[in-house]
Amino acid sequence: MNPNLSSTTTQRVRQEVFSLLALGGPLMAAQLAQISMSCVDTVMAGRLGPHDQAAVAIGSSLCMTIIVFGMGVLMSVSPTVAQAFGAGRFDEIGGHVRQGLWLSQAVALVSFLVIRNCSPVLRWMQVDSEIVPMASAFLDAISWGLPAGSAFTVLRGYSEAVSKTRPVMLISLIGLATNISGNLVFMHGRFGMPRLGGVGTGVASALSMWSMMTCLALWIIYDRHYRKFPVFNRWDLPDWGQLSRLAKLGGPIGMCLFMEGSMFATVTLLMGRLGAVIVDGHQIAINVASVTFMVPLGLSIAISVRVGQAIGRRQVRDARRTGLVGAGLAVGFMSLTALAMATCPEWIASIYTRDESVHAIASRLLVMAAIFQIFDGLQVAVAGALRGLRDTAIPMGITLFAYWGLGLPLGVFLGLVLNKGPQALWIGLIAGLAVAAVLLNTRFLLLTRRLMAESDDDCNSMIENEQKAPISVEARVKSPG
Repeated sequence: MNPNLSSTTTQRVRQEVFSLLALGGPLMAAQLAQISMSCVDTVMAGRLGPHDQAAVAIGSSLCMTIIVFGMGVLMSVSPTVAQAFGAGRFDEIGGHVRQGLWLSQAVALVSFLVIRNCSPVLRWMQVDSEIVPMASAFLDAISWGLPAGSAFTVLRGYSEAVSKTRPVMLISLIGLATNISGNLVFMHGRFGMPRLGGVGTGVASALSMWSMMTCLALWIIYDRHYRKFPVFNRWDLPDWGQLSRLAKLGGPIGMCLFMEGSMFATVTLLMGRLGAVIVDGHQIAINVASVTFMVPLGLSIAISVRVGQAIGRRQVRDARRTGLVGAGLAVGFMSLTALAMATCPEWIASIYTRDESVHAIASRLLVMAAIFQIFDGLQVAVAGALRGLRDTAIPMGITLFAYWGLGLPLGVFLGLVLNKGPQALWIGLIAGLAVAAVLLNTRFLLLTRRLMAESDDDCNSMIENEQKAPISVEARVKSPG
């Protein structure tokens, strides 16, 4: 092997690691801040009692499944802007974002109507009848934040796509502070407010969404960095062609996220058949896994942005390198978290609960969560790379098969049909994530190989044409026209 070539490759990989961490570091912190809201809700509701905690857990799982689908649809703005940014087409960016904002309100309206009519689903899933009323009230409360949350997703995607990630981090921390303060006020009825118990976490979450959207919009208006591609300098009516393109790109992204999220939410709802104690233990394990997942999720957003920008510059090899390096970073981090979960499950569970029966269930499930950490990190990193390539339809089919064709049926069969308990349900989660990780990675490798071959063919064709007609090429270069 040529030592100079090897040295150059190593240097490029090192540079990509630094670039991904520089762009993704604030995004990881932002994701951690946002998932901390859910963790805080679970922990604070747990201090009120098992039924409040279970209602918040089930309500949050169902709500997030719906919200995540809408977020996925709106994530089409990010790769679209990133490719325009990479290609230097700055004049197109503002229009993409304005149409994304129109799309966000359509998504918010649909999500609002669905979330406020989920009570039949809870009853159909045979959730404990004492939990259903509070879970429904929680969903009604949080639904009022959806218009702001959807707009925030679009503005966030725009900011990330133009490599401005620090505002997202800082504003997410503001959202977390708002959420904690709101919980204290509305859960316990302070400062003259009614005491709402677990439902108060829904009110606080809605207020948090509005605070984050407002802060990011103001930041975009007043920060000079965004003035090269302004969003709020004009008002556009809906462009149905552009809205259709964004929805066509984002729909499969939303379905991918929905199928993964709904798999987890369905397992949580099925746990409701086994009683509040098992639901609480399961939710603790899911919360811990969700916290660790935020790091590769933030990294996957950075991967998507850098892949999209590289494709905009027509640098397919750089896009492939970004995807592979990002996947390696995600797997490395999740390996460390898996080790922590496998070796210290009792200590981790004790952070969430003082109830011995809940603690025992959570400790056993945390060991199961350790197993799927690596697969979860790999699949989300590669999914981000595919979004950067604007490849969404085939990944949607892969996730449909992995999560709903294999993972969930396997978990239901082992856990409920064979009556092997909550750990058996988690075997289905592990299987679904593992298959998705392998197939998405294979898709990325094959697609980038094909794109590199096409890029090489284009370059060779250009060189051959210039060699065949050197005079005409020279004439074109010298021609004043």
